[in-house]
Amino acid sequence: MTDLHMHSRYSEDGEFTPSELVEQCYQKGITTMSITDHNCAKANTEARTQAEAKGIWYINGIEVDCVYKGLNFHVLGYGIDEQSEDFACIEENIEHQSYLVSLERLEKTQVLGFNITQNEMWEMSKDTYWKGMWTGDLFAELLLAKPEYVDHPLLRPYRPGGARSDNPYVNFYWDYYAQGKPCYVKMEYPRMEEIISIIHRNHGKAVLAHPGVNLKGHEELLREILDLGIDGLEAFSSYHTPEQAAEFYRQAQKQGLFATCGSDYHGKTKPSISLGGYGELPPNFTIL
Repeated sequence: MTDLHMHSRYSEDGEFTPSELVEQCYQKGITTMSITDHNCAKANTEARTQAEAKGIWYINGIEVDCVYKGLNFHVLGYGIDEQSEDFACIEENIEHQSYLVSLERLEKTQVLGFNITQNEMWEMSKDTYWKGMWTGDLFAELLLAKPEYVDHPLLRPYRPGGARSDNPYVNFYWDYYAQGKPCYVKMEYPRMEEIISIIHRNHGKAVLAHPGVNLKGHEELLREILDLGIDGLEAFSSYHTPEQAAEFYRQAQKQGLFATCGSDYHGKTKPSISLGGYGELPPNFTIL
């Protein structure tokens, strides 16, 4: 079994250490894995060492936020040199913006009618790698735990039995903090062309992550994005229907690209997603 998309605590929304993820993959029977943290390559050295000890084939990975034609996308980089200064610069760019962006998110969350403070958010993030980054799912975790908001109408869909309760934290993020939503705050991400170039410069392959999510409503951009030098598509994803997966797999084959598979496992942020949970692969499927 293979899973090439998962997140450790080096992602702002990941739960487990790299070693813990390797152990979980081992217990799950996953024989090929990659940790693809958001804008951070630091998990790879530890994960690779632990994976080799378990007999797991480990592929260095990262997932980078970037922009194409004003839209936010994620590009996965595989086989990269994790020690490269290029990836340190990507991380520093995000870290530099994080605190001011977080303060704006807090203000917009307060406008929704929630009484939360900076101190509460610092307490929530104190044990994380990205202490100054307060994400939508972190706000959701705090708000859903506050007794005074147990019956708040905006939170009902995310409570057990609610329409958005399968992945309550990240669904709250998508509904309120994603691009175009009420609490969205713009971050300055690199252009997709730049990220593809950085990945290639560091001996890696660039893969468009979960295209069924980021291309939704903008499917016509796929052809243009492929022309930027993308090497592959994440056809098999926990977010894709079988029909979508089949279509992205067909597109990859048609364009002479490779297809990858990944669950986007995070832990508590996305409890309905499990390692290896990306649907059924076609016969004779190979990666990279």
